[in-house]
Amino acid sequence: MIDETDMKHLDRCVELAAAALETGNPPFGSVLVDEAGAIRYEGHNETSGGDSTRHPEFEIARWAAANMTPDERAAATVYTSGEHCPMCAAAHGWVGLGRIVYASSSQQLATWLNEMHAEPSPVAMLSINEVVPGLPVEGPFPVLAEAVRELQKRYHRRQA
Repeated sequence: MIDETDMKHLDRCVELAAAALETGNPPFGSVLVDEAGAIRYEGHNETSGGDSTRHPEFEIARWAAANMTPDERAAATVYTSGEHCPMCAAAHGWVGLGRIVYASSSQQLATWLNEMHAEPSPVAMLSINEVVPGLPVEGPFPVLAEAVRELQKRYHRRQA
């Protein structure tokens, strides 16, 4: 179950997603928190430059592999505004990161994109556990998912 601290980190992810939107990127934001509760890394999508792999969850996996021990990675939690795509879920699994908590799900995003008549994702919208079975995941959370939906709407209006 999530607690007040988890919600604080998810709120920060939504703030980071808004920051991504303001820089012309798709609105996704993520935070890596270690076992002691310290924020070790945070970021947002940086794909507007043409590199579609610049997702914050993928950047977290790279950073964690270079800066944390395997035990530290396993005990850490990744918070994110949107459920990991298959690329990010795989990176998360390969570096051995722990729990994931997300505000909105891939299925929600797929529904929203369809409702907005936006381009669908170029990769399958799989759940994290379809990519990394057994990984502890929690989400979505309706109160924050609606905020993420609004950010997605703003982004896709700009793209039309």
